[in-house]
Amino acid sequence: MTDPKLKPALHPAKAAMKPTPAKLPGQVVLVMQGGGALGAFQAGVYEAMHEAGIEPDWVVGTSIGAINGAIIAGNAPENRLARLTEFWNIVAKGAAATSCWNAFGLGDLMHKLTTVSQGIPGFFEPNPRSWLGGHTPLGIADASYYSTAPLRRTLGELVDFDHLAKGTTRLALGAVNVCSGRMRYFDSRDDVLGLDHVMASGALPPAFPAVMIDGEPYWDGGIYSNTPIEVVMDDNPRRDSVIFAAQLWQQEDKAPHSINRVMSRYKDIQYASRAESHTMHQQQIHHLRHIVRELGNLLPEKIRATTASQELIDWGCGTVMHVISLQAPALEGEDHTKDIDFTPNGIAQRWNAGRNFARSKIASAPWDQPVDPIQGIVVHD
Repeated sequence: MTDPKLKPALHPAKAAMKPTPAKLPGQVVLVMQGGGALGAFQAGVYEAMHEAGIEPDWVVGTSIGAINGAIIAGNAPENRLARLTEFWNIVAKGAAATSCWNAFGLGDLMHKLTTVSQGIPGFFEPNPRSWLGGHTPLGIADASYYSTAPLRRTLGELVDFDHLAKGTTRLALGAVNVCSGRMRYFDSRDDVLGLDHVMASGALPPAFPAVMIDGEPYWDGGIYSNTPIEVVMDDNPRRDSVIFAAQLWQQEDKAPHSINRVMSRYKDIQYASRAESHTMHQQQIHHLRHIVRELGNLLPEKIRATTASQELIDWGCGTVMHVISLQAPALEGEDHTKDIDFTPNGIAQRWNAGRNFARSKIASAPWDQPVDPIQGIVVHD
């Protein structure tokens, strides 16, 4: 790829010609993991949704998923794809400068060295204070190898927080409290979200500094749970939903036979964050809720009308959630540094993979398949 600029398949001038899809059975939720450069896959997923006329009612993200999510929810639908493209063009621009080494077979190596030594323009830059040594007290908001001030400026230009505050699209961002070690989701339904909330969700230590919110320091939610789908399934009140789950790490893979592949596999397992087991656990809970509801319906009206019975029946529900699993594919030759592969080619490959995969899923409309409603959560792999 010689031109570092990404060109989405949907031209803005044709936005009015997008097809209107059949009504989906419930709210549309877009859930996005953390994964650095792998997040270009999520941008491709959104492009496919956008061109099909499917806009999310609720976006949930952690780390790079929070950044993509803020750009999507923090803009009107007609501006979202352009803003996403602009963000990924910004971070790819610095990596493009190392492409001159490709002729010598050193492009990938030089890109990684440049990223580590100089950062990514518009994203992060070295923190000179970290050179004082690992034992030097710098303060929680400055104890990191890099500064994310460039990202703060970039997002300030790309995210319209006034639009977000209107509540057109709900946004939830996962971050972990540094002191308590507890996960927290900052939710635009309940809070007024700003730059700090997005920055906190992407504050991966020790590379990036913690972000102070209400006097408390927060780090990247991915170090606690990188798969934020549980917040949708635990929501109250629960609603029928179609959940597009854009997952960036390989839950399953063959056994590695080199140190680099071992490190890559270790990272995959760590950041996949047991997405499958979390969903299975939620399926069990929702199945029981449906059983409670059905049992309540079997009670005689006289018994069911009592306060004691109603309190028990209220534990049940009849919602159905369709989980559309969108797993990013492994690319040829990638290793444990794939999450810092901000090269134009790497970003384009992952963006295209997300778009093509999501197009295929949307075309098959798995949510229209007959299901046993007592299941509660239906996973379409």
